[in-house]
Amino acid sequence: MVLHLLLQILCCVSIAAAAADVMKAECQTQCGDVKIPYPFGMGDPRCFRNSWFNITCNDTQTPPTPFWGEIEVQNISLLGQMTIRSWIGWDCNPQVYKENYYERYFINLNDEVPFTFSSTRNKFTAIGCDTLALFTGSWGRNFTSGCISYCKNKASIINGSCTGIGCCQSPIPAGVKSIDVDLGSFSNHSEVLDFNPCSFSFLVDQDQFNFSLSDLEGINFWNRSKSVPVVLDWAAGNETCKKAQANKTTYACLSENSDCYASSNGQGYSCNCSSGYKGNPYVKGECQDIDECQDQRNCPSEGNCTNTIGSYSCTCPKGTHGVPNKDGNGCTEDSKELPAKDSKEFPVLKVFLGIGLSLLFLFIGTAWTYWACRKREMIKLKETLFQQNGGFLLQQKISSHRTESFKIFTAKELERATENYSVSRIVGQGGYGVVYKGTLPDNRTVAIKKSKIVDASQIEQFINEIDILSQINHRNVVKILGCCLEDQVPLLVYEFISNGTLYTHIHETGHIQSISLQNRLRIATETAEALTYLHSAASIPIFHRDVKSSNILLDDNLTAKVSDFGASRLVPIDQTQITTLVQGTLGYLDPEYFQTGQLTAKSDVYSFGVVLVELLTAEKPVCLSRSQKDRNLAMHFISAMKENRLLQVLEDQVRNEGHETQLIAIAQLAKRCLKVKGEERPTMKEVMVELQGLRGSQYHPWVNNNLEEAESLLGGASQHCTGEASEQNSLENRFLSTLEGGR
Repeated sequence: MVLHLLLQILCCVSIAAAAADVMKAECQTQCGDVKIPYPFGMGDPRCFRNSWFNITCNDTQTPPTPFWGEIEVQNISLLGQMTIRSWIGWDCNPQVYKENYYERYFINLNDEVPFTFSSTRNKFTAIGCDTLALFTGSWGRNFTSGCISYCKNKASIINGSCTGIGCCQSPIPAGVKSIDVDLGSFSNHSEVLDFNPCSFSFLVDQDQFNFSLSDLEGINFWNRSKSVPVVLDWAAGNETCKKAQANKTTYACLSENSDCYASSNGQGYSCNCSSGYKGNPYVKGECQDIDECQDQRNCPSEGNCTNTIGSYSCTCPKGTHGVPNKDGNGCTEDSKELPAKDSKEFPVLKVFLGIGLSLLFLFIGTAWTYWACRKREMIKLKETLFQQNGGFLLQQKISSHRTESFKIFTAKELERATENYSVSRIVGQGGYGVVYKGTLPDNRTVAIKKSKIVDASQIEQFINEIDILSQINHRNVVKILGCCLEDQVPLLVYEFISNGTLYTHIHETGHIQSISLQNRLRIATETAEALTYLHSAASIPIFHRDVKSSNILLDDNLTAKVSDFGASRLVPIDQTQITTLVQGTLGYLDPEYFQTGQLTAKSDVYSFGVVLVELLTAEKPVCLSRSQKDRNLAMHFISAMKENRLLQVLEDQVRNEGHETQLIAIAQLAKRCLKVKGEERPTMKEVMVELQGLRGSQYHPWVNNNLEEAESLLGGASQHCTGEASEQNSLENRFLSTLEGGR
């Protein structure tokens, strides 16, 4: 009876499993124009993994529209992202819009659902010329952020550029599950009523939003039915891979050729098909082998490609031997015997001819054997170096992230791009390596950095840092495009920035007058936004550790790009500081970090403060022509402020273009960044928000115009240390003191 009962149970289980497979095959997989891949599904509960993935299709609309709860779905990707349609908040002048002139909104995701708002795709955005927008998050990540957009006319607005004039943006941290958007204005849009009666704020997918002047009138937003696209990161479950794999009944990675990965949003796990396979890893048997031979780039035209399960191989055609390569030089024809000649030459000539040909063949054979052995040795050496430098580990990490823009280059590709590392291709040298200008086969210009030899004991950390840097996506951070690990020294490939460094534009002859005060303030703001992103918005916090004007590149539009992460360090999410060997550049180095060896985010704030002083004074961070106590620019600047000599140290163009209250506010901000104690310095986000407030106008609402003590800052001539000599212009009664009070 027991045996009979067991057989019945097994029969029921097999029937239920078969019914589930049939049900999935019969499930509806598309709603209108949107595909619904499993684990998402519609209708019968067997069509989706659990209630988290239940999609409802509204067939009454044309075309039919899918909904996740009450939220409209626009796209679902098996790479762990779902695009939804989110709402817009607005604040209008009540005289123009007497009804419905104000609207705020919030979205709360269930705390148990492994869905979060994507920090890599979304940006908090505000539109308007009289706008203060706030973004508050809770559940999963508590924080409050925001931005200010201020302008007085359309002429000052840059169409297509959301940089704080008419449009401002702020990144969000990873792990946000709840958002609350609110906004207000300084004067109810009364000063800009003719072209901007309303402010708008929203979270939006940055890839699907481009600011235009017409957005200020609000027509675009009303036509969008007051909604914009937002990206959610989703995971298969809340457990770690180890816990999920232990529970066979709930484990989501059902395909035989699938792997489990920690979710990119930091919560739960996701599934991907193994390397060499593609398909849906959440459905049994869906990860199918990729036929690599269909891609001609995988095997040169002279070679024969053979597809294997999960991989492929290349062999030379019949009658040749060797290893096929992309240059077409890897396959060599087999040697053939020369036909005998029927001739009646004198026997002595035949003997000499035979000896000569034998020696020639012997020489050719020896040379060819030597060349073949050397080539095999070089191939083996490159494979060994690739493995020693962590190439397989990096390949695994990149494939798990599906980072299509990041490429692992071969040594030969970079040798060609740099003309075998010609001296004429060198564009920069520093403490962490040499930078070459290279040209790829697709005519892209790149910067190739030859770094110092990596410590073999820290290869895993080196690979983890490259993996994190490859995921950084910020307009003010130089993008890393790939690397080469087939050399004794790892090579990094970056996008090429054409207009040199900020140091060159500040200090070298002929460049000083090229940067106006507004451009300097914008460059400082963009640099602060990049450092804020690295500190708080990247998937893992990053401390740059070598912020200086020569590591800030400028493109043709003078847009700032933070570069050179050779000294950077990743910071565990549960830590605010790390102990490390002191590295940096004299004049920029945080004195507290120098004394204690404790690296914190405030160390980058100090270095940024020195860069801000460089922009104000056009003086170098260390100058031997100043007195001994003032050789350090930071000490020289702080001393000048304490002695009411700010005018003497400011660069001529800065004095001529700036309003006294604006310059005093910038100087006070720089002074706070240069505090000796790190705890007294502002955070990088606070610096960013204050610089955004100071941009756009000389009479910004944040600048304190009620200075009380009218003490002149004019003084005697100062011994400057700039790129070229300049005369002090007399500007009597222009600056007021009260520097200690500040804003």
